[in-house]
Amino acid sequence: MVMIKILIIEDDTSLSQLYSIILKNAGFETWQAANGEEAWDILDRVSIDLVITDIMMPVMDGYEFVKLLRKENPVMPVLMITAKDDMPSKSKGFLLGTDDYMTKPIELDEMVLRVRALLRRANIYNEKKLVLNHTCLDYDALTVTCDGDEEMLPQKEFLLLFKLLSYPNKIFTRTQLMDDIWGPESDSDLQTIDVHINRLRRRFQENTDFEIVTVRGLGYKAVILS
Repeated sequence: MVMIKILIIEDDTSLSQLYSIILKNAGFETWQAANGEEAWDILDRVSIDLVITDIMMPVMDGYEFVKLLRKENPVMPVLMITAKDDMPSKSKGFLLGTDDYMTKPIELDEMVLRVRALLRRANIYNEKKLVLNHTCLDYDALTVTCDGDEEMLPQKEFLLLFKLLSYPNKIFTRTQLMDDIWGPESDSDLQTIDVHINRLRRRFQENTDFEIVTVRGLGYKAVILS
């Protein structure tokens, strides 16, 4: 049986050991690093499935690590566990590519639940298919099948829909969506996102599995209806 490998990046040795014990008891294999630089050495040697990282660490902190990781691997699940509970710190973590965030002191059982949830979500990317109740998105074919009716979408529309539905109820700003799908060097303006969202809404206005909701002043999110 192949075990899921989790990399713990934490400079507090006692905490790192505690996380490791809890995760091993939950059936995971763990690797430990004291900072982002040590973590990179491990990633060069081991096929890691998920990362748990602190923020404040010597040599290379959690922010810098996640920033570099996202350039190499845009889909590996990342859970930040840190003492920094202010909104600017959380926002920075999410904007750099963190998938989930917990504030110390944490509930260890909750950590395991969040790890399992992130792994389930990551499997969407591994299979490259996203299945709702009556709707299936096929990443390789750029198709959306609803009740047996298949439709091929333009690439950007498909990627936008796939992104939103992969993280239901998560709010994405226009800038986040633009950087993720068009790339940070794109010459397109943020209104491009609105145009594509409107096209998706028209295409799937009869779909009973999901809807795309505008969050005023922030951006967009997908809501699962069934």
